[in-house]
Amino acid sequence: MRQYAPKDNVQKKAYYTDRFRVADKLSEDSVETCAVSTAEVVELSKHVAIEKAYIQRGQLLVIVSASDIVATLKVLKENLAYNQLSEMSAIDYIAQRGGFEMFYQLLSMSKAKRVRVKCFVKEGDKIESVSSLYNSANWAEREMYDMFGVVVNNHPMLKRIMMPDDWVGHPLRKTYPLQGDENAQWYEIDKIYGKENREIMGEELRDAAYIDRYDTHRFARIGKEVGFGMPYSETETPIQYQEHDRPILVEKFDPAVSTEASRER
Repeated sequence: MRQYAPKDNVQKKAYYTDRFRVADKLSEDSVETCAVSTAEVVELSKHVAIEKAYIQRGQLLVIVSASDIVATLKVLKENLAYNQLSEMSAIDYIAQRGGFEMFYQLLSMSKAKRVRVKCFVKEGDKIESVSSLYNSANWAEREMYDMFGVVVNNHPMLKRIMMPDDWVGHPLRKTYPLQGDENAQWYEIDKIYGKENREIMGEELRDAAYIDRYDTHRFARIGKEVGFGMPYSETETPIQYQEHDRPILVEKFDPAVSTEASRER
């Protein structure tokens, strides 16, 4: 009988893991250790309900309800000078918690401080767009919708940003096959050459580790290079280097010789 492989996470795993090892966890320090963060939490709590707040690696982290995410970011921007949204995305916790953990990374240029806001969205639920507050959220929310399938309400143009509009599935979900679904290997072939030419063209090469030593169009062997598309050769090609303020194409770099030459100068 074949070993059972759970389908809730098909992403690449480590070849070997110690089953007794407990992964390290970042410490969660009290907000009171930083006067600035304490004042920010007090101000924020006047407007929204904070589920949890702590300091992690010197950075304030605030967890709120998904329904309060717009109000939270509005207070941080207008009242607390966090005027830049540098990053936002989702993390797939469907197998463990049945949804996605959203995070918003904010930067205050005037205070030279960062804050991270997190919330949880159940699979199938929607979240409000923050693109009206931060322009950088526009494409980030589209990418999140494209890669994870998280629907964003009131987005100015919510559509896929990288994958084709007719693509099925969301590639960054842990349930998505590493090399794409069955149709992925034929998508470009069918689009360019037509389905009737599948046998002639063959499926797309989707193995990132694939190497063909005889294919001189796409691969080069260090020390045995040949011209683009030329027949492969086993003849050794001397490796040459270009050094600063030295004769062009030095064949071998010798630190001792280079240092001695510099002294003579």
